[in-house]
Amino acid sequence: MKRYLLVGFMLFGALFVGACGDSRVHSQAVYMLVDTSGTYAKEINKATRIINYLLATVNPGDSLAVAKVETRSFTEKDIVAKVTFDKRPSQATQQKRVFKTRIDEFSKVINGSAYTDITGGLIQGAEYLNETKAGIKTIVIFSDMQEELGKGTVRDFPIKLDGIRIVALNVTKLRTDNADPRIYLDRLTRWEARVRKAGATEWVVVNDLENNMESILNTH
Repeated sequence: MKRYLLVGFMLFGALFVGACGDSRVHSQAVYMLVDTSGTYAKEINKATRIINYLLATVNPGDSLAVAKVETRSFTEKDIVAKVTFDKRPSQATQQKRVFKTRIDEFSKVINGSAYTDITGGLIQGAEYLNETKAGIKTIVIFSDMQEELGKGTVRDFPIKLDGIRIVALNVTKLRTDNADPRIYLDRLTRWEARVRKAGATEWVVVNDLENNMESILNTH
């Protein structure tokens, strides 16, 4: 009898340890970068719809942050809102309401920036995601992916995006892209090569937001 009890305790202990070790896998963290440069500042309503989709899709225990892409984006002050949702659904719902209010306020006072520091935003986003210790980490970039750096801004160095999914949204074509589509395709190819070299697990481009919104998050 003692032998059976011992085996039972051992099996229970193994299941308990396995469950604890797997707890990270079931949470996810999303960091959304919103381009506020030039004409992209006028796209804020579309960005807001995406943020609302994320709010409706993430679960209690998940983390979400939204930050601006500006002249220099590697700074905490560019984070518009961030939260790790309580595991209690009622509390998480209240946190989502507060988050939405902050985003609505941000969308009303947005000003176009002179430059577009996407790399700085990626570095800041990776730091935030790693601190959450979530099992699934995603950086969403709402931008045309045309990086323009101001004088004195240095970003030509290797970055680390280990274990992070990168999703580029609404990569609208610039005038030069319309004249020569190879410029648009080359821009996306360069970014994919860079983020994969930095350790990103996936590179996804979503332009058809009406039909492919579910591609933003890893919901497997």
